[in-house]
Amino acid sequence: MGEPVLMVGGIRALLLQALHPRTMWGTAQNSELMDPSTAWERLGRTVEFVRVRTYGTEDEVERVGRRVRKLHSKLTGLDLGTGETFRVDDPENLLWVHLGEVDSYLDVARRAGVPLTRADADAFVDEQRRAAAVVGLDPADVPGSVAEMEDYYADMRRRIWACREARDGLRRMFSPAVPRHLLPLKLAAPGIGMLVVATLPRWARRMYGLPGLPTSDLAATLTLKGLYRTTRAVPERFRYTPDARRARRLTREHEAARPGLSIAS
Repeated sequence: MGEPVLMVGGIRALLLQALHPRTMWGTAQNSELMDPSTAWERLGRTVEFVRVRTYGTEDEVERVGRRVRKLHSKLTGLDLGTGETFRVDDPENLLWVHLGEVDSYLDVARRAGVPLTRADADAFVDEQRRAAAVVGLDPADVPGSVAEMEDYYADMRRRIWACREARDGLRRMFSPAVPRHLLPLKLAAPGIGMLVVATLPRWARRMYGLPGLPTSDLAATLTLKGLYRTTRAVPERFRYTPDARRARRLTREHEAARPGLSIAS
């Protein structure tokens, strides 16, 4: 989770999550994420939640989880297809968002060349069920292996599509509203956007009305590998955030104390 290249996975997750209409409508109708003037601050709060959930102490994770669960419990959305009102914290919505993250981080990591065996990948998916519990899901109802996650997506593909709000979000990704001090990011957005879109599954790209070509997959994989190898040349103290460095140190200490233990994330 600490590898810099996984930032691509975080953005990929947003595009994948947007393909569930109720998830997208619930976000659009309740969140500042769709308002260009406030979207950056809203995204920052999401990034902070992921940071605490990934690296925080158990008490810190419980605090942010309690806050998020309380907020979501008060929100409803309107299904623009049926006219029905639904809860934002409906388990189907929460599970879709959760697995959008897990699949995106894992797919980008594996394609970039982060050394993960099949067993490591399954362990990562299994470990992330604890993250699912933070937002209110029962871990027993969450896929715990790569195969189970693939089965989930095979089933969900018949029930999702790119609604207007999802397509609008995709377009804004190429020209985001950013604070003045982050203007360079706006200039880099088209290139980053092209890479992120190319990392999506082919079926997801086609739902957005974009080509789902094998050549795009190959180009994205080669780019991710290049980015990962470039960052590996940077000393660890600069490559990783303080949270990630602390996590790596604690993991090494834990493994040293318990020989044979392997922690995928």
